[in-house]
Amino acid sequence: MTLLSVGNLGKYYGAEQIFQDLSFQVARGDKVALVGVNGAGKSTLLKIIGGLEAADSGQVAAARGLRVAYLAQEVRFQGDRTLWEEMEAALSNLADLQAEMLALEPVIAATDAPGWAEAMEAYGELSARFEHGGGYEIEPRIKRTLQGLGFHEAQHQQRLSQFSGGQKTRAALAATLLSDPDLLLLDEPTNHLDMQALEWLEQFLRNWDGTLIVISHDRYFLDRVTKRTLEIDAGRLEEYPAAYNKYLELKAERMERRLKEFQAQQDYIAKTEDFIRRYKAGQRAREAKGREKRLDRLKRDSLVQRPKDQAKLRLFLDTQLRSGELVLALDKLVIGYPGDRTNDSEPRVLLRADDVAMHRGDRVALLGPNGSGKTTLLRTILNELKPLQGHPRLGHQVHPGYYAQGHDVLDWNATVIEELTRVRPNLGEPAARNLLGRFLFSGDDVFKRVGDLSGGERSRVALAQLTLLPGNLLILDEPTNHLDIGAREALEGVLKEYPGSILFVSHDRYFIDALADKIWFVDQGRVREYIGGYTDFVTSREAEAARVPREPEPREPELPKALPTSQAARPEPIRQNPEERQRKRRLALLEQEVALLEQELGRLKTELEAASVAQNIKQITDLGTQYAELETLLAAKYAQWEQLAA
Repeated sequence: MTLLSVGNLGKYYGAEQIFQDLSFQVARGDKVALVGVNGAGKSTLLKIIGGLEAADSGQVAAARGLRVAYLAQEVRFQGDRTLWEEMEAALSNLADLQAEMLALEPVIAATDAPGWAEAMEAYGELSARFEHGGGYEIEPRIKRTLQGLGFHEAQHQQRLSQFSGGQKTRAALAATLLSDPDLLLLDEPTNHLDMQALEWLEQFLRNWDGTLIVISHDRYFLDRVTKRTLEIDAGRLEEYPAAYNKYLELKAERMERRLKEFQAQQDYIAKTEDFIRRYKAGQRAREAKGREKRLDRLKRDSLVQRPKDQAKLRLFLDTQLRSGELVLALDKLVIGYPGDRTNDSEPRVLLRADDVAMHRGDRVALLGPNGSGKTTLLRTILNELKPLQGHPRLGHQVHPGYYAQGHDVLDWNATVIEELTRVRPNLGEPAARNLLGRFLFSGDDVFKRVGDLSGGERSRVALAQLTLLPGNLLILDEPTNHLDIGAREALEGVLKEYPGSILFVSHDRYFIDALADKIWFVDQGRVREYIGGYTDFVTSREAEAARVPREPEPREPELPKALPTSQAARPEPIRQNPEERQRKRRLALLEQEVALLEQELGRLKTELEAASVAQNIKQITDLGTQYAELETLLAAKYAQWEQLAA
């Protein structure tokens, strides 16, 4: 059954055309992804479908009685309700049904009253709708939804005006899901969700029997939730009957086919024009004139356009600074908020990290729930915040470069080009313009004020700055936020080739899998290390959760009867559980780290001997400090290896 039909939709903002002639249908139960570059008109289309904006041409036809819920990127709440009151308001349709049922109860109580049968039938219908909508379990539904999206019970009676922007977005998402519409329109619903909430939302939407149109730059989410993809490209709509990964394959095939069609038509046009030139004035002039008319008609009515490549970020990151083998060590580190002696408040500990280290070339993803201290840890490493105990230790010749989640490093009153020349004063305007062109800023865009840019544009400015900063340890806090999918893929590609080390926070699981070779996970206030990317991390966590106590030793079994030689000689297959695979992988990595540390110690020893011969006191002191640090680290690695190998 078709719930929604969109026909020849067009939209302008002033003189700028956003899209034209968009047509598609959505059937009951469809799960549709709406994709396209930033500025393609995805949010505008969603608002038009939701009745929040008008189209300039075309029409949207919805099924009679269709209930639509829309979640915007930017959330604003009316009034000053508590979180719980807002959830109850989202279920107002159930309250209306209950009020109608209460009004009918006196009528159906008098069985001999006129109209009793009609009232009883109406009451039965209302009761069925009330029950189907979950009216008899309103409180458990609200609690389940709030818990799934990361709200604690203590926050249920807190006023929404006291919440952060991210908490408000999650509250709006909870209210939207509770309203149980026929058609759900979600614009970037995964923003501000931690991993646990993301996985809960995915599971909810996969099991939900309603209809969904969702805009998201989270490729992992799209692959797990949607079954169909609509792409807005250069103002036109392309439809693909698949989730995100398969859509990429289908799109590549479609573009290749269209390019061949374009080239074949261009070859035909060139040959026809050549024939017309050669025979227009000769014996075959009549035939040439006929071909010319057909060619003009083809160019007017059936000309195949060359497929256009989307503009892409062209990033380049490099470093000429080579760090020592040890890049970062966290030993007995405790971070959080210091107490206030004047108010007798105790320090609040966020997390502890002990015996955790990064080595040259490592790509480490820092994961954990919202509020667990990930950004605080990054700022402590950068010496912007003081630890409560211990200290992070940067290795020899380690120079960090920082990308802040909220674009805190940007001056919002400066222009785009001023932000680049502020970081590199001797850059010059021509070089700055060339660099900004690689980040999709052209013409007068470079003179826009940073505060007037969209989130995605500010992210591109911050990334452009990062390419100008010297450093060999990139510390990135949510670098994919506000970037469209093409920009995320470009960033993945350049970071894979980066010769330095990377420590990053991200909720983009696709990005983590593509880049990370280690995971630092904040688990109940402690940093735990896992080897591999996101998929390996999930496998290890599932193995931990499934761990069961050892069963008592079985009694000695009776000796089996003699088996045939072919069976007796066959060894029993050995099966390793994920936890054992993780242990062996960790052992192998430790052995590599020990070998590298021993190699680095050998190099330092040679340099120390040379410095002693030259009587270079400063070099002897520096090298001696590095040597002592590496010896301590090597001893710790040996201890870890012995513990795992036991």
